[in-house]
Amino acid sequence: MTTFFSHNLNLFLLIIAALSLFVGSFLNVVIYRLPRMLQEAWNLECREYLGLKTSPQDKTQLNLCLPLSHCTHCKKHLKPWHNIPIISYLILRGKCAYCKTTISVRYPIVEAICCLTSVYVAWRFGVSLQTVGALILTWTLIAMTFIDLDHHLLPDSLTLFLLWVGLLLSLFSVFASPQDAILGAVAGYLVFAITQWAFKLVTGKIGMGQGDFKMLAALGAFLGWQMLPLIIILASLSGLIIGLTHMVIKHQYKSVPLPFGPYLAVAGWVSLIWGKEILHLYWHTFLS
Repeated sequence: MTTFFSHNLNLFLLIIAALSLFVGSFLNVVIYRLPRMLQEAWNLECREYLGLKTSPQDKTQLNLCLPLSHCTHCKKHLKPWHNIPIISYLILRGKCAYCKTTISVRYPIVEAICCLTSVYVAWRFGVSLQTVGALILTWTLIAMTFIDLDHHLLPDSLTLFLLWVGLLLSLFSVFASPQDAILGAVAGYLVFAITQWAFKLVTGKIGMGQGDFKMLAALGAFLGWQMLPLIIILASLSGLIIGLTHMVIKHQYKSVPLPFGPYLAVAGWVSLIWGKEILHLYWHTFLS
């Protein structure tokens, strides 16, 4: 099978494109439901801890599979042909088939981003285990990016999932050796943990959430400790530029919390695709 797709790369890319569109549709579900699932679980735990009575409404059956896809406004279940990635959105002109409520343009945007990045990953790494690992990383980073934008939250179920997948792939030296992956995970966590500790010691404020620690640890496990400086620099520069731009446009010059996860995600994906070339260019230009 591997040999067949290696000789039919266009077919392989076409399959990846179709698969990634439906993965993007599922990522929309994850982005919307996972934070709500966590919120419901936290609320229930708090009520039980405080000894408060719980009602059936407190124990909903919301998960990534149930209830089936439905309009968040009129609650009617969608037909299969209403869920075709991008195409259904265009045919329905961005409105619910039943109540005509406007559907967020984010849904097709996420599907398009997932498709484009996945096809590029497949073209970049070919028919290999690297493509499998890179797709897992890409899809998870997309989900974490939009969740963090909406809720300033990086769920453990995603960050730790990436961490363990990265360490598992290192056993086969897919992107990094086991030693480099372990050092990357430890260093990735400690860099932000120590930075946060020092920042709080000086200012008395919390400048970064622990989800960022775990996300950088996961990227370190995937790509090795050697990529951490590049990831941190790219994420910091992009965060600084966008943060300053946001302040100027919105005229908000006071301290405004901004999610750092999206910048880490972009920096991690860039390092996955072009990291070695960027480091080689740096060494050749400034240190040779």
